[in-house]
Amino acid sequence: MNTAPKHNAPKIVFMGTPEFAVESLKALLGAGFQVVGVITAPDRPAGRGRKLQYSAVKEFALEQGLEILQPTNLKDPGFLESLQALGADLQVVVAFRMLPRAVWAMPALGTFNLHASLLPQYRGAAPINWAIINGETRTGLTTFFLDDKIDTGSIILQEEEPIGPTDDAGSLHDRLKSRGAALVVRTCEMIAQDRAEPLPQRESGPLKAAPKLDRDNSRIDLGGSLQQVHDHIRGLSPYPGAWCILANGGREDTLKLFSTKMEPALHGLPLGTLVREKDTLKVALRDGFLHILHLQLPGKRRMEIKEVLNGMHLEGDAHLR
Repeated sequence: MNTAPKHNAPKIVFMGTPEFAVESLKALLGAGFQVVGVITAPDRPAGRGRKLQYSAVKEFALEQGLEILQPTNLKDPGFLESLQALGADLQVVVAFRMLPRAVWAMPALGTFNLHASLLPQYRGAAPINWAIINGETRTGLTTFFLDDKIDTGSIILQEEEPIGPTDDAGSLHDRLKSRGAALVVRTCEMIAQDRAEPLPQRESGPLKAAPKLDRDNSRIDLGGSLQQVHDHIRGLSPYPGAWCILANGGREDTLKLFSTKMEPALHGLPLGTLVREKDTLKVALRDGFLHILHLQLPGKRRMEIKEVLNGMHLEGDAHLR
C-alpha cells in the first residue's frame, strides 16, 4: 500500500466503525493522504465468552500503525482535547455516529460524510437495506459536509448505482463499499485543491427514510404482495435477516428467511399456508407463492431449503405468520 503523503495534502482524521468504512480508510492511505488519527467505536464484548471485540476499522488501523481514539462520549473535554491535538485539517466520516458541532466544526476544511444513498432520499442509519426493501431500481452514494441535522448538509459529490432484481443487501453493500471508497478519495482531492462546490440538498417531493433496523421492522408482513415480501427479505439479507413465526403442529419457532423466488398464481389458500412439493417449500401469499430458498432455524446456521426439509416434518396445518 502506498502511504507516502501527498505534497501539501490536508491532514485527515478518519471516523468509522464497520467493514464498510475500512475500504475508504484503505483507499485514503493508498492514495497518499496523511491520516493523522482514527476515531472508532469502543471495544464491545461479544460471543459466549464476552471477549472484547475490536471494530473492523480498529483492526485495520492497528495493522497500519495509526493513532486510534475510542471515545464513549463525543462531547467529553478530554476527547475533544485529544482530537484537537491531532491537528487535522479535514475530517472524513464513513459509517460512524452523529457528531456534535464541537467535533464536526473543528477542522479548518470541515468534516464530510459518505452516505450510501442519493440524498436527500434515504436519510438515516440503513439506506442500503431500505432502498431494496422499497423495491428501488437505483440508489447511489453521496459525500456531503456535516451540519447540525442528520444527513442534511450540502452535497459535494454523488454517483448512481443500479439495483438489480437479484441483488440483496449484501451484494449492494459490497459494490457501494468499493465505489464509496473511490468517491471519498475524489472528494478529498477536490477539497485539497479547493475545487469543491457544495450544493444545498433539494427536497422536492416526498422523502423516503432509512431508519435503524429493529425487530419490529424486520418482521415479514405476509399481507403484502409477492414482490413486497420478496423485496423485504432480500433487503435484510444476509443481515439482520427478515423473520416470521413458523406454526407447526402446536409448536411455534422463529424463522429467518434469506432468499426466495416468486411464483405468481391464483389460489384459494389462507395467507401463510406452507406447501411442500418434494424438495421445495413455498408459502401462500395473496397473489401467488413465495418459494423459500435459504432459511435459518433457531440455534442453527443458514441452510438451503432442501437440507432443512430432510430433517423437518411439517404437519398439515403448518403455516407462517
